[in-house]
Amino acid sequence: LAALERQVFDFLGYQWAPILANFLHIIIVILGLFGTIQYRPRYIVVYAIWTAVWVTWNIFIICFYLEVGGLSKDSELLTFNISRHQSWWSENGPGCVRKEASMSGIKGLDSHSYVSVIGCALEYRYIEVMHSSFQILIALVGFVYACYVVSVFTEEEDSFDFIGGFDPFPLYHVNEKPTNLLFKQTYLLLSPPGFSGTEGMNK
Repeated sequence: LAALERQVFDFLGYQWAPILANFLHIIIVILGLFGTIQYRPRYIVVYAIWTAVWVTWNIFIICFYLEVGGLSKDSELLTFNISRHQSWWSENGPGCVRKEASMSGIKGLDSHSYVSVIGCALEYRYIEVMHSSFQILIALVGFVYACYVVSVFTEEEDSFDFIGGFDPFPLYHVNEKPTNLLFKQTYLLLSPPGFSGTEGMNK
């Protein structure tokens, strides 16, 4: 649900890189849930590996909006340089008032307007940082839970193998001796009178 909520706001802001990352994340989460319900440890392992990638991605997003390591929140990196859109929260955050000032006095810009945003109670970059931090927290909890579920499934499979749950051979070994005894008794009953069963069998 948290990933879907984030996907909606990234779509509104035309943030193409986060949109792609969120889409992959939703698919892997569904795969992990399917593996848990259907007792498929491999799917859960895939989810556990993805959580490490997801945590790394969200750390990058935090660094991007906090402008760590030469990154700039005003760059077009998250839109693949396709457009100059920014986060949807930059104009629609809590308390933000969006004003458009006409620029008709400048030649060639009669159809354009200057957009200014004032009164924001919280800068949009901090909202994005909070989103990413929450995703990291959920991913860490999911990683721990995935490891626990895989360990439980592995223990159940080992115990089932120990009692011969997947080994068909003990059934044949158990029935081997009674079958031979039954065959010998039938042979002795059908042999003619005065005929030695041991000698007939030897012949």
